[in-house]
This record gives sequence, structure tokens and C-alpha cells, in this order.
Amino acid sequence: MLRRTLFGEEHDAFRDSVRRFVASEITPHHAQWERDGIVSRDVWRAAGEHGLLCCTVPEDRGGPGGDFLHSVVVIEELARAGASGPAFSLHSDIIVPYIQAYGSEDQKVEWLPRVAAGETVTAIGMTEPSAGSDLQAIRTRAVRDGNHFVVNGQKLYISNGQIADLYVIACKTDPDLGGKGVSLLLVEGDREGFERGRNLDKIGCRAQDTSELFLRDVRVPITNLLGQEGRGFVQLMQQLPQERLVVAIRCAASIEAALEETVRYTADRTAFGRRIIDFQNTRFALAEVRTAAMATRAFIDQCIACHLDGGLSSEDAAAAKLHATETLGRVVDDCLQLHGGYGYMQEVPIARAWIDARMSRIAGGSSEIMKEIIGRDLIAGSG
Repeated sequence: MLRRTLFGEEHDAFRDSVRRFVASEITPHHAQWERDGIVSRDVWRAAGEHGLLCCTVPEDRGGPGGDFLHSVVVIEELARAGASGPAFSLHSDIIVPYIQAYGSEDQKVEWLPRVAAGETVTAIGMTEPSAGSDLQAIRTRAVRDGNHFVVNGQKLYISNGQIADLYVIACKTDPDLGGKGVSLLLVEGDREGFERGRNLDKIGCRAQDTSELFLRDVRVPITNLLGQEGRGFVQLMQQLPQERLVVAIRCAASIEAALEETVRYTADRTAFGRRIIDFQNTRFALAEVRTAAMATRAFIDQCIACHLDGGLSSEDAAAAKLHATETLGRVVDDCLQLHGGYGYMQEVPIARAWIDARMSRIAGGSSEIMKEIIGRDLIAGSG
């Protein structure tokens, strides 16, 4: 594999620490979490104590005071371990940045130390039964009533839905304005009228709880408005490139993990008196996987570098997600095939990787939406 140049000695030391944490605090419990459909709150608090959460939150805000590369390390080490349950990156790198970027001083003082410590777990409510990628079509309504908003609506497929304490809820504060009528509210999970539905029965990522949310006349103080009223759609669009990059980073690490696992298995397994890896077909298949892993790694690392410089465009983030998720789907299928019948057993790592990979082509915007974003940019550039 090509030598990576993004990380410094501090990041390498942090990676060793994260790897030890995953081995001791996550891997031994992950199978039970998959059976339970939810991870332990204890692992969130432990992750906070070890500085694995909200890496980019400054020390004076109660965070670890790292940079986005520290977040990359956490994402990659969880992916390499096949730990799809603890949604640390969703919390740290997708949701908390909304508070960092748009929160008031009071909101930052109240929430940032708690989310970094793992005392408060977050979720984001965008998707609805009638609105997925089309965020302008959301129906959840927030009506001003004195010093409060009264919120009514339903959210669907909400990761961390069961375990979260604080939710970023996208809602319409002015339904006549389309996207310009969308606002973001911080909604605590213990407010009257807020209800979590059942933990949804997914085909993969089973240790990560996913729920419906119901809001029935939930009164939320206007001080819980995140940023300016009517700017919610813009805020969501501004944060989506990082969200899609996070998905791509996870996929790149998962591709490498699948390759390592399959090389190890085919080197140990024999058939017809020979190691499976000694058959030309196996070597050719693994050569293709390795090439895909190298190409994906080079592309995603370049996108990370662009993001660190503030130059990752929505179109490039969409391309990163499209390439990484589609490549992961092909790779894990090829790797599972090389495991034979063994690979079809759910307790085997490659089988779980194959199942879990399917979500990546949907979450954070489907592959079709990514193609549309890239295609529109091509049309705009051609004119």
C-alpha cells in the first residue's frame, strides 16, 4: 500500500490509543450489542474519557482540542474493527458540528462539554416518511407561540434514535417559503410530547439503534433555535460535504479491512492440497481488490486534504461518497466469494461487513443523488 502523508506523530500515537480502546472496550461486546440492537451507554462515557468523541471541540469548550485528522483516526479504527454499532462519528463529526458552527454562546457552553464527555448523545432528525433526500419536502412544523416553538411531526430512520438525549430537528417554521422556511431546533429527548418509536429491525449495522421519532405539541424555547430562523436548509447543505466525506473515509478503511481479512483467510485455507491464495484466480481477484483499495485510499486522502484546507466542494464530496460506497459494495462481495460457504455465516467478519456495507450507498444521500449532484455540476460547467 502507498505510504500516507496526512498524519503526524501525534496522530500516529492517537491511533495506537484508539486501537487499544477498540480492542478492549468495543470488540469484546459488539456481538452482544448486535443482539441487543443498541450499544451500552458506558462505552460512550468511556470514549469521552479517552478523548475519542468530538475531537475538534477545543479544550476551552470541554473537548479534546484536536483536529479533523483525529476524527479520521477514530472513524478508520472503528471501520477496521467492523464496529458498526457505536455511532461516534455520527455524533462527533456530523451532528455536533452544527452546534459548533451555528450554536449561540449559551448553547455551546451548555452542550459542548457534555457531548465531548459522552454524557449527552446526539441524533439528527431530517428524514421523514415522505421526505428523504428532498429535504425541502419535510412536513414537521414548528409554530411560534410566545417564547416557544410548538413542534409537530414525525422523523424516520434516525440513527442514535433510542439512545440520544439531544436531537437536531429540521422543521418548517414557514411552510410557504420552501427551503427558505426550514429551521433547525435543538430538542431534548425528555420534553413532553417527544416520543421515540420502536427500535427498527435493520438488515445490517444492527448494534446501532435506529428509530422513528414522534413530536406532538412539543414546546421548545426559542433559545433552542440553532442559528437563524429560515436558514436551516442552507446550514444542512453547508454540513453535508463533511458528512459525505465521513462516509467515504469509513468505506475506504472497510475496503482495506476486507482485503486484509480475505488475504489472511485464503492463506490459511486449503483446497485440493493447496492454499486457496495459491490459485491464480484467487490472486487475480485479490489483485483487483488491492488496486481498488489503493485507488480509493488515494482519492479519499486527497479529499481529506482538501477538506482540511476548506476547499472540499459539494460535488467532490458527492464523488468521494459515490466512489467509496460503490467500490466497497463490490469489494466485500468479491471477498465474501473467496471465503466460500464460510463467508455466508453471519458470525464471520466478512459476512457482517457484506451486510453492513449496503447501508453506505443510501445513508447521507443515495448513490443516485450523488450522481445527480455531480451531473448538475458538469452541466453548469459546460455552459
